[in-house]
Amino acid sequence: MTATSDLGTAQLASPDLLRSVFRRHAAGVAVITARGESGPVGFTATSLSSVSAEPPLLSFGIGTGASSWPAISATDHVGVHILGEHQQELAATFARSGADRFGSPTAWREGPEGVPVLDDVLAWTVCRIVGRVPAGDHRIVLAEVVLGDPAGPGRPLLYHQGRFNGLRD
Repeated sequence: MTATSDLGTAQLASPDLLRSVFRRHAAGVAVITARGESGPVGFTATSLSSVSAEPPLLSFGIGTGASSWPAISATDHVGVHILGEHQQELAATFARSGADRFGSPTAWREGPEGVPVLDDVLAWTVCRIVGRVPAGDHRIVLAEVVLGDPAGPGRPLLYHQGRFNGLRD
């Protein structure tokens, strides 16, 4: 049995506590893309989750104050891209506020339903949004996979302790 921390050091719930706890949780890194009114939009997400195999559903969270939220709130389709450990810079670009996310060196093409599809990722899907669930200052987006490609080479990129990392053997 492992010793646990002293309950006397426990903190009351707060945004900082939640962020600190989830810095300890290693998560895969994805980029979500969509077609916006004035061009493509996208953001880095670590909240991606498989929801259902039948029908094939996934979910991700997005803050309602995010620059991509207006496009995500209005679109019918999104692209979901699983990043490889060679894509730390791409993840950082899509996470940075005010960055030119689709400018050079980002390689992408217009995919089905006008969704921006990123090149050189481990896997990608185009999904039809089936729900947007209010969750505090975020929305949980439920999306049904329409098509995709799981065949990109490499190993996944992870986010842990505020940094992008690769897997260790």
